[in-house]
Amino acid sequence: STLARTAANSRETQTSAEKFKSRISSGPTFQEFIKGAKMTKTSDENVEYHGPHTYFSDDLDMGNFRKVYFETYGCQMNVNDTEIAWSILQKKGYQRTFDLSQADVVLLVTCSIREKAEQTIWNRLQQLTAMKRRRLKSQTPMKIGILGCMAERLKTELLEREKLVDILAGPDAYRDLPRLLAVADGGQQASNVLLSLEETYADIMPVHHAPQAYSAYVSIMRGCDNMCTYCIVPFTRGRERSRPVRSILEEVSQLSDQGVKEVTLLGQNVNSYRDTSHEQFGGTELTQLSRGFQTVYRTKQGGLRFSDLLDQVSRIDPDMRIRFTSPHPKDFPDEVLQLIAERKNICQQIHLPAQSGSSKILKAMRRGYTREAYLDLVKNIKKIIPVGVSLSSDFISGFCGEKEEDHQQTLSLIREVGYNVGFLFAYSMRKKTQAFHRLQDDVPAEVKRRRLEECIGVFREEAARVNGALVRSTQLVLVEGQSKRSADDLCGRTDGNMRVVFPRADSSAAPINAGDYVLVKIVSANSQSLRGRAIGHSSLTGSEQQD
Repeated sequence: STLARTAANSRETQTSAEKFKSRISSGPTFQEFIKGAKMTKTSDENVEYHGPHTYFSDDLDMGNFRKVYFETYGCQMNVNDTEIAWSILQKKGYQRTFDLSQADVVLLVTCSIREKAEQTIWNRLQQLTAMKRRRLKSQTPMKIGILGCMAERLKTELLEREKLVDILAGPDAYRDLPRLLAVADGGQQASNVLLSLEETYADIMPVHHAPQAYSAYVSIMRGCDNMCTYCIVPFTRGRERSRPVRSILEEVSQLSDQGVKEVTLLGQNVNSYRDTSHEQFGGTELTQLSRGFQTVYRTKQGGLRFSDLLDQVSRIDPDMRIRFTSPHPKDFPDEVLQLIAERKNICQQIHLPAQSGSSKILKAMRRGYTREAYLDLVKNIKKIIPVGVSLSSDFISGFCGEKEEDHQQTLSLIREVGYNVGFLFAYSMRKKTQAFHRLQDDVPAEVKRRRLEECIGVFREEAARVNGALVRSTQLVLVEGQSKRSADDLCGRTDGNMRVVFPRADSSAAPINAGDYVLVKIVSANSQSLRGRAIGHSSLTGSEQQD
């Protein structure tokens, strides 16, 4: 009898286990929970996932005409993020103010790329907190928020250090801003710094607000997969993901209709763009890199590449300049360079971040190329675009293990290439990076400063030489407006992104306004800018630059 009962219990247990396994296999997958996708139950009843805050009624996260003040720090991606965040809040009934004293909500869009950038934000938070405490009780209490990279990197410190902030929103959490502000209105600190594998804000049209209505930034991809040892970006902005081509073309077309004359395509690694949003974009073709370059990740397959996007964007408006930043040298296959050479509205200005001139340091940085491969790429660029190409670059002085001979190799690279624009910084170690965990920040601060000053000096010498070669040439300039130094002068930028200053008064020419294309004869140059005289109005489609 005991044996019979034991056998029956065993069969029942086995049957229950099989039923449980069957229910598990037919239920939603882990990926479906992550993506918040529609889930199908065994009864075929569709249940749609509405997001993490369905407990809020529709009116609780409304702005009710409260005024938002933005301060943007760091790169152009943060400028674009500001426009996205404002677009989201505007739809919820918030108003924007450019007067800090009138603000109900102050949002700082932050950068974590260097320690100095973060210290600027800490100082600003102290000032804003003092202002918040001085406000009259009869006024709406001011709320302070940190958006962007610093929110993700320093979330705990920001929430706990003297209670300086009310909300935190990471780069992938801007859709959640209305809810976070609603929570903060209830007297609680609110935070969402989760990174996403999919968020590109492709369905959100940024509210472009720039003092120069003729230019705009368009984000085409987010995140970075390169994992350079010094860089915090993969940890604050996540993995690479690209917007669908269709949504980018729609935004650029709208900007063209609004009269915008220059669009800059943005991304942390902008030229690694790869749209796989549609099945027909799949394919098995491997991504082509610049010759002699490699990556830490497996070669990617399929998708519409950066050259495909650049081709389609440049066809929208032949009289609209197209720029892009910030690229990686590894993603300049010949088809991209040939397209730049062929299209008059794709600027022949290429940003080519070198970071160092020493192969040893480049390896420690995990950049994926040697000094020789970089110089071969420069030669290839000048071969395919023989006339008019201008190069800019980034350099880091005093990286881990950098010796004097490595520094001298950087100086020689700057001299050999000949850049006209540069962004140079002393190395600042960031937590979470590979360098923080595996390398030693062993270059003294005073040595970093001295090497940086030497790099800047050589850079300016070479820029003056490169710019000097433009004297007596005629350049097509997109006018930005009045010069900062003199109301009698106007300023603008060449195709090569060089600043040009020229007299406003010219009795032989029609009035010149911001957003106009003007032919300018260059009469002098230095390392920072060019000076010339206006010849007359022109356009991209109707002008030729003359040497």
